[in-house]
Amino acid sequence: MLRQRPVLLLTICAALVLALGMGLRGGFGLFMEPMGLSIGVSREGFGLAIALQSLIWGLSQPFFGALSDKYGAGRVLLAGAAMFISGLVVMAYAENAIHLHMGLGVLIGLGMSAGGFAVVLGPVGRAASPERRSIALGIASAGGSFGQFAIAPVSQALIEGIGWSQALLIFAAAAFLIVPLAWGLAGKPLRAAATFSDQSIREALLEAGRHRGYWLLNAGFFVCGFHVAFVATHLPAYLTDNGFPAMLGATAIGVIGFFNIVGSLACGALGQRFPKNHVLSLVYLLRAAVFAGFILVPVSTTSVMVFSGLIGFLWLGTVPLTSGLVVSIFGLRYMGTLFGIVFLSHQAGAFFGAWSGGYLYDLTGSYDSVWLIAIGLALASSLLHFPVTERPNARYARDLEGGT
Repeated sequence: MLRQRPVLLLTICAALVLALGMGLRGGFGLFMEPMGLSIGVSREGFGLAIALQSLIWGLSQPFFGALSDKYGAGRVLLAGAAMFISGLVVMAYAENAIHLHMGLGVLIGLGMSAGGFAVVLGPVGRAASPERRSIALGIASAGGSFGQFAIAPVSQALIEGIGWSQALLIFAAAAFLIVPLAWGLAGKPLRAAATFSDQSIREALLEAGRHRGYWLLNAGFFVCGFHVAFVATHLPAYLTDNGFPAMLGATAIGVIGFFNIVGSLACGALGQRFPKNHVLSLVYLLRAAVFAGFILVPVSTTSVMVFSGLIGFLWLGTVPLTSGLVVSIFGLRYMGTLFGIVFLSHQAGAFFGAWSGGYLYDLTGSYDSVWLIAIGLALASSLLHFPVTERPNARYARDLEGGT
């Protein structure tokens, strides 16, 4: 068993891994129009590729989370880097929809899963003290936002300068940086000090399945996935439909990433002071208001920047809050596995957000119906989080009492 890494090192490495993975993924929507025109793929077809990626990411996340819980995040991250890089290369040489779905959908989906939140946040959550855990998870989660902020404008500049295929090959080379970062998260997880029961993973899954709050978290995170995938995939095309240059879409994605750095840190800090379920309810209620405001006012550069900043503040702040609730209720022992299942629900929502955006656009010639669906789901999710209680379940409460 390897010695536990310092919390600061774990947090920095987790943030950088997410910056690379989420940053590169956040710009995929910018490739929709140039790739579609080049290889003859419709918006629904491109959206389906990202939807497939989201679903595969979600379905495999509990598996990779469990492997991380057992063997450590470092080994899982190395496998994830190999699949992510392979997917970018296949996507770069894609000549039809099948190639696109294999690279962007299957391989990158698996790579994102093996380097995703459930894998990299587990070591951070286990190492941080209870009073610092929410803010540490918020800092790590903010890494994904910084990557999106930094990489999205670069993506558009590369597409315009050297073409979409060469841009993807450059991204594949950049993804190799995940390999040395995996060292900082390496090591078999140490047993959480407050876990005294010999609970098996099967018992943990059965316990979570009987907890109402766990199902509500799953339902709420489905909505988050729908929102994030729809906006990231279709906002650039929505803006070009309204007569704006492609760079505005890239800038909007970057602004979302920048403001989510602040939002993730703010949500992590708020989760330390207030009930996390109440903060989540507020986040989703504000999302509904931001979406409604965006479609009610005329689209302009100003309205796009305001929308991007506001929705960016609310973008991934749900991650430290939701993962923190999983830890608060069930403990740290199987955090990767249990949060991985919640993240599966997030990715199921992402599937429908990415795919339905393209499908309904091709069907109606407009994104209006999808914006309305996003508003309704946000209001529903706000209500779903209120009944979730943050206190430990009966088994975890006994474990905590045994540690005092």
